Amino acid sequence: MFEHRFQVRSPRATHVWLCLFDGEVESRRLMSRNGDEWFCEARVREGARYGFRAAGSHPFDPSKLLLDPNATHLDAPFTYDPRLSEPGFDTAALVPKAVLTRSLPPLHAREPVFKAGGLIYEVNVRAFTMRHPDIPSEMRGTVAALAHRSILDHLTRIGVDAVELMPIVAWIDERHLPPLGLSNAWGYNPVVPMALDPRLCPGGIEELRATVEALRQAGIGTILDLVFNHTGESDLAGPTLSFRGLDNDVYARSETGVLINDAGTGNTLDFGNPWVRAMTLRTLRHFVSQAGVDGFRFDLAPIVARSPGFDPQAPIFSELRADPLLADRIMIAEPWDVGPGGYQLGAFPSDWLEWNDRFRDDVRRFWRGDGAAGAIATRLAGSTDVFGEERTRSVNFVAAHDGFTLADAVSYRSRHNHANGEQNRDGHADEVSWNAGNEGRGAPEDVRALLASLFAARGTIMLTAGDEFGRTQAGNNNAYAQDNEISWLDWDRRDHALEAYVASLAAWRRAHPAIGAPEIRHDLHWSTLDGGAMMAEDWERAHGFVMQIPGGAEVRIDRVNRSVDLSPSPRE
Repeated sequence: MFEHRFQVRSPRATHVWLCLFDGEVESRRLMSRNGDEWFCEARVREGARYGFRAAGSHPFDPSKLLLDPNATHLDAPFTYDPRLSEPGFDTAALVPKAVLTRSLPPLHAREPVFKAGGLIYEVNVRAFTMRHPDIPSEMRGTVAALAHRSILDHLTRIGVDAVELMPIVAWIDERHLPPLGLSNAWGYNPVVPMALDPRLCPGGIEELRATVEALRQAGIGTILDLVFNHTGESDLAGPTLSFRGLDNDVYARSETGVLINDAGTGNTLDFGNPWVRAMTLRTLRHFVSQAGVDGFRFDLAPIVARSPGFDPQAPIFSELRADPLLADRIMIAEPWDVGPGGYQLGAFPSDWLEWNDRFRDDVRRFWRGDGAAGAIATRLAGSTDVFGEERTRSVNFVAAHDGFTLADAVSYRSRHNHANGEQNRDGHADEVSWNAGNEGRGAPEDVRALLASLFAARGTIMLTAGDEFGRTQAGNNNAYAQDNEISWLDWDRRDHALEAYVASLAAWRRAHPAIGAPEIRHDLHWSTLDGGAMMAEDWERAHGFVMQIPGGAEVRIDRVNRSVDLSPSPRE
């Protein structure tokens, strides 16, 4: 037993109680106030389970058990129940409890393994190993599985420089999913920012730290995909789980008091609130000091710079830059949200990387047949029209978790999302895709052309797990609710020849570091496929070109023959 000081922020509450649990038995202790914070001392054991209750004027409801916003360990995952939103209904039996654990000794500061220009491998932790034949059944679908020798060997073979883990923080299903018999498979609906999901990381922060270290020993960095734009408490009809019951002012509101919906979820965190920014920095420091991660990808990142409009000089950027633990971490923006002026590609600070959907769309359009050579050449050269003439901050990709898989992008002209229960209305309706004249049947050469275009591009590149061996979701381009064989990677049926081709592309890229370097040296030279100089009109009408790279290498793009030739030839 030891004495522990429990503390929680609730500026507008009139009373706050610490709720300790021994099995299902709850004991409550009235907390004392100190400004916006409430505290009390309690003698507890390691592993004690607890929550809070708060009272005050609306929307406070002491019947709701509230999770500590600073929790790092939970005793169970979240399960959606409509009674979580019902006023006056006691939710102690429905809400996971925070588990009191001591922090691990902080890790010594080390430079990130990953450097701009490398290959990021986007991973849905659960889907990645659920069907892997070499992973023990009890380990499948967990963070620990990423440290298995079979996984490390695969990542090394295809040249991965960093894994980017889709959300591993505990999330709750959106309320429309359980009636459909579905569940959230992606995790972009967290409740509090630091508590790891017990389904994905049953060993808690220790499991994450061990996996990050195993990846690091293999020369692979770790980037966490985090959600700071909203929480799983959703709109006014959503569940009361933590912030809504403790500090509802963390959510942004219009001048008339209406919740802002820039995240598309009914609630958007307010980054004009200094406490929200402090919570964000505290979360990032936690994952660096406790797990040693290399950096972070920010979902719907314009929201972190809104108050309410997007500001490229927003306080969060200078605060990150001034933090000694975070200043050298990799920061990646998904540079769009659904709010006013939400598309901000190219507008983030010079030390951030940005997902570049224009790369995806222009490269796909070219190979589909309705895109110009000039557009794909601009993307291969680092998207100087977006990021300027000195340094590219582009994260280039041709497919991601959101949208068609790479194989499906060349096999389906339209989405097939009926399994999501939304009458095929969800997901991108106008995604750039095509088929080989028969829906569901693609051309293997198109997949290879897209992959080679990606690996030949200047800047950072990203490959989504399984696209290297032809994963398919049968045309579902919004598989967020498919925690099943639709989204789980089928390792037994993977295309080994395509996987070998990707490994050869990675070897070629590493042999020609000038192509990956983010610095724009204006050292690329262009010619027509027959060796002539590219004229202005060629960029609009040509079906291909040759891109010459310093050091003697060439990239030959030929749409007529559906090929990308890399010289010297990559080894397969």
